[in-house]
Amino acid sequence: MSMGSDDGEPMMEMNTTPLIDVMLVLLIMFIITIPIQTHAVKIDLPQSAPPSDNVVDPVKNKVAIDAGGVISWNGAPIDLLTLRQYLQQSLRLPVEPELQFQPNAQTRYVVVDEVLAEIKRAGVTKLGFVGNEQYSAF
Repeated sequence: MSMGSDDGEPMMEMNTTPLIDVMLVLLIMFIITIPIQTHAVKIDLPQSAPPSDNVVDPVKNKVAIDAGGVISWNGAPIDLLTLRQYLQQSLRLPVEPELQFQPNAQTRYVVVDEVLAEIKRAGVTKLGFVGNEQYSAF
């Protein structure tokens, strides 16, 4: 590093170490502040409502997904097309039945996402998640 001569001439070389340090700190701050991209399916979950005087006991249907990704409707294995048909049939009833959704904790998220997207597309308004206690260990 040259400090220049004593006769008042300007310095010929610039010290770039502080500049590099500042740039590295800015780069790290930029990387930290970038939001993590997440994929989500927006579902309108039911809100707790005050109990009503007329007690209606609708039929409850259960959609479950096992660890292998097999979808079942009330215990019978089905595919996504059959699920779509069952959801449309249940929505045609005079009183919409409650749909209980229970994915296994080991199920791949892609399968759960596809099923939730089908439920959302069908327009189900009475949706309940069953078996959430299995996720407390994670």
